Amino acid sequence: MTQVTTSDVNRLRLDFLNVRNTTSIIFEPISIEDAVMQSDPFGSTPNWHIAHVTWFFQKILEKYKQNMDAYSINTDYLNSYYQRYRKILPKSDRGKFPRPKVSETLKYRSLIEEMFLKFLDNTERNNSLTRNLVYDIELANQHEMQHQELLIYDLQHYFQRFYDAEDNYQPKINKRPNSIDNPDVEQGMVKIPGGLYELGFSGSDFCYDNEVPEHKTYLNAYEIDTYPVTNKQFMAFIDAGGYEDYKFWLSDGWDIVNEKKWDAPLYWQKMEGYWYKKDFAGLNKISPDEPVTNVSYYEADAYSKWAGKRLLTEAEWEKAASWNEDLKKKTIYPWGDKLPSDHNANLLESWNWAPSQIGSYPQGKSYYGCQQMLGDVWEWTSSEYVLYPGFRSKFSEYTDKWAINQKVLRGGSFATPRSQIRNSYRNYFKPNERIPFSGFRCIRDLL
Repeated sequence: MTQVTTSDVNRLRLDFLNVRNTTSIIFEPISIEDAVMQSDPFGSTPNWHIAHVTWFFQKILEKYKQNMDAYSINTDYLNSYYQRYRKILPKSDRGKFPRPKVSETLKYRSLIEEMFLKFLDNTERNNSLTRNLVYDIELANQHEMQHQELLIYDLQHYFQRFYDAEDNYQPKINKRPNSIDNPDVEQGMVKIPGGLYELGFSGSDFCYDNEVPEHKTYLNAYEIDTYPVTNKQFMAFIDAGGYEDYKFWLSDGWDIVNEKKWDAPLYWQKMEGYWYKKDFAGLNKISPDEPVTNVSYYEADAYSKWAGKRLLTEAEWEKAASWNEDLKKKTIYPWGDKLPSDHNANLLESWNWAPSQIGSYPQGKSYYGCQQMLGDVWEWTSSEYVLYPGFRSKFSEYTDKWAINQKVLRGGSFATPRSQIRNSYRNYFKPNERIPFSGFRCIRDLL
């Protein structure tokens, strides 16, 4: 295995501590009673989330022959889906068996953190950092970031069940701006030229194995929405009877609409003629200029047909976000290669706890003029989640086993950590899922 410079240990240590601190910021406001509740089989209990990500670090330590005897805990409840680790608690049962206890989880988390830091110290001292070890540590950090977002999904879903608007999750850090009307935003479309495009990650830093290898795909010319579809635009679909007309729906989607009695995005409720939603700011009227969120692929596809457009493929999304015609190359983010900040995207560390109104991040626009492509809401694409040609797994059962019956989403949400997201990142969910913070934008073919 190829050695890498031990100076990377300091970066890995700092990343590890930063990720753990962010998880603590999210978890600390949760009471013990709420920490062991699971409101839907889609998600997990908050207690399980933080115990599971700690277990993942334990598995990395075990892979590198670290003695875990002094840190033993019954981890039978913490394996999510890795068949190689044998015992798996079914996802739907995680709330039925609140183990380990919250106090045990916090102790376990502290012990594994202590051991992991010692492991990093020994790695630095022995000059034994390898590329494989770097990847595994980065993957463990990224894995915990994914669960930070999943935890926030679960908190939204759990607390919206309580009618009392004050009975809610109270974030430790909340910088959500006051809602303002923004009538001057131009909600048009921008043209993207056709031609060959290299789809996939092209950088040298961490990426998931499902983002590579880069490969050529041909795109016809198209025009794409400047912004994600807003609540106001989606309300027009509802008012036009969109949920009542089978012509706009895929067969499976139409079956679910009728079975589940869907008539609006998840969490919306109509009161005295207005749409309301309970979120992390309490119970409020739906903001018309925010991107619509918590919609399924079926709803996104139906709206697109109603609007005379279609959902874009992931290659069409990535080119609109990444390609810089002047530089003749792709960029890591829509605005370039500089890391995300409060100036160009609404991501987890913005601590807004909701999508931002369209037009809030002009400094985050892509070369072609698309805005808010990173952060705010994940964007459904019409692409099936399949592995790229030439795929090679770097950590089995992480991304490879899920490549069936799922749709790709791009761009991240307001709950996605900054260090996690980039233009090439591929998220994936089943087309009926509405608990993720997912929205969409549309395109029109230029033929």
